[in-house]
Amino acid sequence: MCKKIFIGATGQHCGKTTISLSLMHLARKKYERVGFIKPLGPKCISYKGLVMDMDAAMIAGVYGLDDDAPLMSPLTLTAGTTRQFLDGKIAPDYPRQKIADALRQLEAKNDFLIIEGAGHGGVGSVVGMNNARIAALAGAPVLMVTGGGIGSVIDAVELNLALYKETDADVRFIMSNKLDPGKRERSLSYLTKSFAHRNIMVTSAFDFSPTLADPTLQHVSELLSLPLKGDPGERSRICHTIQLGAASSQRVIDHLETSTLLIVTSSRDELLVTASSLHHIPEFKRKIAGLLIAGHVPVSEITQRIIDDSRIPYIRIEETSSEVFYRLREHVSKIGPDDKEKIELINSTAERFIDFEAIDALL
Repeated sequence: MCKKIFIGATGQHCGKTTISLSLMHLARKKYERVGFIKPLGPKCISYKGLVMDMDAAMIAGVYGLDDDAPLMSPLTLTAGTTRQFLDGKIAPDYPRQKIADALRQLEAKNDFLIIEGAGHGGVGSVVGMNNARIAALAGAPVLMVTGGGIGSVIDAVELNLALYKETDADVRFIMSNKLDPGKRERSLSYLTKSFAHRNIMVTSAFDFSPTLADPTLQHVSELLSLPLKGDPGERSRICHTIQLGAASSQRVIDHLETSTLLIVTSSRDELLVTASSLHHIPEFKRKIAGLLIAGHVPVSEITQRIIDDSRIPYIRIEETSSEVFYRLREHVSKIGPDDKEKIELINSTAERFIDFEAIDALL
């Protein structure tokens, strides 16, 4: 018999995919056959000829589940899908049938199945299959991931619990994530008190980690839809700081922080040459993750040769440096299959902070 767990969340950016990745790692230590499905896919990519939710594709790539990939993202919300459903061009029961069929097949071939929802409990309502309904359809106990804190977490959980209760879905766990290390014990104590009457287990995941929150060079490349040039081996480098190179070259270099993505206007030859030349020196290579060369003015020929010879990772964009700076500051990082540094950190941290045996015992 296949054990199942549904990973829900109180909203976006709680770390739901990080928790799914962690539970995959921990479950595989105990169970021989561990599967994954994201029934509703609102953010899709092309993966080995399939249109899949990006998180399902990431899990397939990381854990070698390509054979199951066609089942791991059964309902994708591509452009126009919601309009087609509301216009009656998609049968009302089609989403439910697609999800139910994929669940049935994955349950038959696995000992443990992780079912990842999409955002808060109501996501998917437009096609009649929100997270709460999917959890009920799967018959899987729900683990609801929240952010850190006390009052805001309780409010968000209560709002979501009402929808899960309406579908008779079984919410058994609340997992507080991205905790303030200094407030971890106090937060968990008050959350446990708040939900004790509901017979819901309150557990914890990770402390807030800039390493997990910050984007890699590959993520920046994908966000901007532009190629990452230079050393391809650096694509998984994490950018802890995004710095606008607006001051003098000496001042910019003196104020570099660890693993900085440096945004430089294309006409600033001196700064581009200096940063590229310093990339060979270990002390500065630790500080300079890469360059984002912005602006309409072409980079001079000799400067471009120095950049290319240095193999410093860089992206060329025609937006102004200030435009791209603010665009990136609003970006929230997602984990990809090539983010080996992040994935290794997630797995090792999960072993320390997530009590898988306690969760498994209540499934």
